[in-house]
Amino acid sequence: MRVFTRLSVAAFLCLFFSFSAFAKITLPTFFADNMVLQQRYEAPVWGWAKPEQIITLSGSWNNQSISTKANIEGYFMLKIKTPKAGGPYTLTIKGSQTIVLHNVMIGEVWVCSGQSNMEFPLQGWPPMASMLNSAQEIKNANYPNIRLFTVKRDIALSPQQNCEGNWSECNPQSVAPFSATAYFFGRALYQKLKVPIGLIETCWGGTVAEAWTSNSALRKLGDFDSALNKLDSLSPIVKKVEKQYKDDDIAWQKASVHINDQFKETNFEDHSWKTMALPTTWEKAGYPDLDGIVWFRKEINIPASWVGKPLKLNLGPVDDNDITWFNGQKIGATDGWLTPRSYDIPGNMVKAGVNVIAIRVTDAGGNGGIYGEKDALNIYPAGSSSNNGINLSSNWKYKIAFVKHNESLVTQNPNNPAVLYNGMIAPLIPFAIKGAIWYQGESNVGRATQYARLFPDMIEDWRTRWHEGSFPFYFVQIAPFPYGSSGVKSAALRDAQRATLQLPNTGMAVTLDIGDTTNIHPSHKQEVGRRIALWALSNTYGEKGIVYSGPLYKSMKIEGNKIAISFKYSDGGLDAKGGTLNSFEIAGDDGRFVPAAAFIQGNKVIVSAASVAHPMAVRYAWSDKAVPHLFNKAGLPASTFITNTSLYRSY
Repeated sequence: MRVFTRLSVAAFLCLFFSFSAFAKITLPTFFADNMVLQQRYEAPVWGWAKPEQIITLSGSWNNQSISTKANIEGYFMLKIKTPKAGGPYTLTIKGSQTIVLHNVMIGEVWVCSGQSNMEFPLQGWPPMASMLNSAQEIKNANYPNIRLFTVKRDIALSPQQNCEGNWSECNPQSVAPFSATAYFFGRALYQKLKVPIGLIETCWGGTVAEAWTSNSALRKLGDFDSALNKLDSLSPIVKKVEKQYKDDDIAWQKASVHINDQFKETNFEDHSWKTMALPTTWEKAGYPDLDGIVWFRKEINIPASWVGKPLKLNLGPVDDNDITWFNGQKIGATDGWLTPRSYDIPGNMVKAGVNVIAIRVTDAGGNGGIYGEKDALNIYPAGSSSNNGINLSSNWKYKIAFVKHNESLVTQNPNNPAVLYNGMIAPLIPFAIKGAIWYQGESNVGRATQYARLFPDMIEDWRTRWHEGSFPFYFVQIAPFPYGSSGVKSAALRDAQRATLQLPNTGMAVTLDIGDTTNIHPSHKQEVGRRIALWALSNTYGEKGIVYSGPLYKSMKIEGNKIAISFKYSDGGLDAKGGTLNSFEIAGDDGRFVPAAAFIQGNKVIVSAASVAHPMAVRYAWSDKAVPHLFNKAGLPASTFITNTSLYRSY
């Protein structure tokens, strides 16, 4: 009987504390101090409490209370009328306890989403990608009425109710890791409108548009059913799969910091190791599915004339990270798969005869290895030419030290369809917003025809779920960058983006003139943000006298052996920067495009080529390395276009 009593008390206490925890009011993370609520709106405020508990909400701008009852699952939602822009205010939620949110502003709220070019922060990603005037922009970013919220990365197989993140006032510390494009967009709005601005950054580098689109919206397209079916089948066992992933990840983290010290030593016995001809990725050397840690070793014969002299060791790029030793002594380490490695070897390490280079290569995913050009892999006396050195592009000994298991990553892949919508968009809905800005497309290059359906589908999906009508959706057209052998894949994607302007209340910032064909992350994010803001200021906020778009293709007319192209947004006239229009091509009945002559005639461009007697179509800036020449008088560039989308072929 005594045992029964103790168990009963223990059970009662467990139930009591569980019930108490459940009874507490819980709010999504974005209802917090420093937040911004959309002005002049019935803003939803929701959360969880004890089932059927009365919840009261009030704002200090009028101190009027509204109430509702939580449903049987504890969920509640209230809609509070917000005043015109202002603050700071408090927002008070009362139930079993009272929650007071402080320093709440009323203003304009924008969701800022996409992949790495939206994620790209003011502090940049040096040395691989820097932002123009980064240090000065960060230093000057003191705007306490601009508020920043960053949604933590999250992959989910079903729509989530909450996300991780917090609001902060904009200052040099908070803005440095924040989206540069979003910040410059918000700053432009703030400087013109003089109202609080709330920016919600929710993005993930290297991700595809279908990841940001809901399951049901993707089902309508039919293109992603196979992948969606596979993910749906995993739902019942997702916890088991994700536990295995976490276990594998812990093992990987331990392996990442562990150094097999014996492998770097000069006298280590490596005769049992296999050989691999470098440079190459190990996927090409027979390990297509390998991610992990691989050691490479090579013995080289140093001439007596080099003894005591400092040397230079060049490895070319390594995917992803390396630590390099010479005769057992560490000479360098670099993270990042794009950066060529060049290490200095002090003269006191150099001896005549056999010397040993040891390299530990770590690769977390995708290709791995020492993969540059053959002439980039060498060693030579510092201060001289590599032509006077030893070329190291030959067989190296190698050993696979650790295999990173990725089998469970099917549920942790951010490019799976719908998973980022579930984890990083769904939790925000229906938070009151003015609109959204978007910078993405690079990861969908090569699928332009599909993107022309997918991207509008995603926009309409967000609008439907937010229940705010056709809210403004402004996006950045990707810049030219070499994506592959065809040389035109990015152009086709840009035109698919242009075609999305058929949706109401959309706008596109063209970046043809501010891209960088040597870096997929252009540095001039100030201008990117400003150009998106031009659309918002004019079309959303009704500011007068703003030219917000460069010339956009409107129509064509065949005139004998020429085609006349008409444009929208050519008010004020067209301009040929550099004096001559280049990047125009024309095609006849055969659909084969050839370079064309083009000149401005009023608000039109006349295009022709001597070899095309019966022209049928024109395209402009249809290249991964396009250099724009056509602008309007406001200095905004014309978009890539093709007059006949059936000529996309397989882009």
